[in-house]
Amino acid sequence: MNELQVLGIPGSLRTGSYNRALLENARELAPADMSLEIFDLHDIPMFNTDVEAIAVPEPVMALRRAIGRADALLIATPEYNYSIPGVLKNAIDWASRPRPDAVSPLNGKPLAIIGAGGYLGTVRAQDHLRTILLHNDLKVLNRPVFMMGRAAQYFDGAGRLVDESWRERLVGVLAALAEWTRLLRAPHRLPQTT
Repeated sequence: MNELQVLGIPGSLRTGSYNRALLENARELAPADMSLEIFDLHDIPMFNTDVEAIAVPEPVMALRRAIGRADALLIATPEYNYSIPGVLKNAIDWASRPRPDAVSPLNGKPLAIIGAGGYLGTVRAQDHLRTILLHNDLKVLNRPVFMMGRAAQYFDGAGRLVDESWRERLVGVLAALAEWTRLLRAPHRLPQTT
């Protein structure tokens, strides 16, 4: 069975982000037939069609190439003011565009969403993210959900997820994402919409 290439995108720029830590732990816990690359959004400039009309910036092109190489995406989002962070929305805005390629690399891509933080565990952010991703018809995994509230108590000082039940939940998401991605790639699956 071919190895699945998954691109992890943390929605936070914060050093010591629990969402970045979730992706680091996911890389460790991934099934043997899955590799996980993490793409940081630090260098992505603010979306501007004037800039895009001249040339798409190289950090954006790097993001687009990484998305294009991936079989599936894993986004780890915090919740800011009942929604996703601006840095994550900005990256999606850039990646969703058909320029400079004929189509966006996001189109129809399988995806799982996880999140850590806040009292309700990013439930509102994840709901908003699902709505945003409809634009490019991403195939979002609905179950299992992963919404970790009050995250600090589940990680050690080095960012290792030490709570066994949350580790098991993360393993479950990764296994489901692998199954979902392979199902969508199977020849008998439903045709994509245009």
